[in-house]
Amino acid sequence: MSDIKLTLACGDYEIVRALFEGRVKPDGIDLTVLTTADSTTRHWRFLRNREFDIGELSCSSYLVARDQGMEIDAIPVFLHRRFRHGFAFINTSKGIKSPKDLIGKKIGVKSFQVTAVLWMRGILEHEYGVPHKSIEWFAEYDEDVPFVPPPDLKLHRLADHQNCEDMLVSGELDAVLHADLIWPIVEKHPAVARLWPDYKREEIAFFTKTQIFPIMHVMGIKREIVQKYPWIPIELQKAFDAAKTLGMQRMENPRIAPIVWYREAWEEQETLMGVDPWEYGLTERNRKNLETLVGYSHEQGLIKRAMPLEELFLDVSQGRKRGHYRI
Repeated sequence: MSDIKLTLACGDYEIVRALFEGRVKPDGIDLTVLTTADSTTRHWRFLRNREFDIGELSCSSYLVARDQGMEIDAIPVFLHRRFRHGFAFINTSKGIKSPKDLIGKKIGVKSFQVTAVLWMRGILEHEYGVPHKSIEWFAEYDEDVPFVPPPDLKLHRLADHQNCEDMLVSGELDAVLHADLIWPIVEKHPAVARLWPDYKREEIAFFTKTQIFPIMHVMGIKREIVQKYPWIPIELQKAFDAAKTLGMQRMENPRIAPIVWYREAWEEQETLMGVDPWEYGLTERNRKNLETLVGYSHEQGLIKRAMPLEELFLDVSQGRKRGHYRI
């Protein structure tokens, strides 16, 4: 029997390199791996055009898609995580000195739905007392999945010729929450600064308090693939686990990256977050992580109900005490 031919779209990460280089191969599956699309484009193409069989996908957009009945499922593989305090930017002339100074302000976002922004809105509300409905929001992109905002949410869509970064520099926007580093920060424009100058300290404090290392992306699969080949999710989960193990082993070598004090940074991470902050599966820490994001999504009007994780993720268990060969 020939292997099942499937397409996988994901980012070019060290923890999946063994998979697309062929050092790890999912049993019974012949993968064509596509890695060149940026995240925003990949998510849109998967959700709107259904171009890929399997796709690394915005966790926030996945929640909205499932809430609206789209026929996609997911396995608990989380290729991308990131703390988000360092991606809150302010115009330096607006007198914004603390998070609560954002109340009543005009804030730009890449899109309202993007996972990075959903996390930051929830964190601002629950950790710093900044209600999301106290802000006037300006979204640059269309949403991965169209949704109807709550009537009391102040959400505007920018015109095609407008962008958040230029509007922050000019003062048309007071702040921007973004998924990426914006050009005024990269180029050190004096009109723009971070909301938290010592953002790493804030992120460490957030993790110490919550044990949450924010999950950005899940691994989506077309439902028709799962229905036709119900064994595929488990084989994919095993392959992603194996690739991550090889990637982490390789990255532990300080000669891999041309970074001074690389090994010291690795050891600092282990001390704070343990040996595998990128863990997959519905572990206790991942459950809290995902349930928090589901709560934020429901609270902010993106989804109509808070779905349980067992409904959102396919069961990739192989049975108690099973899944390993005994010698």
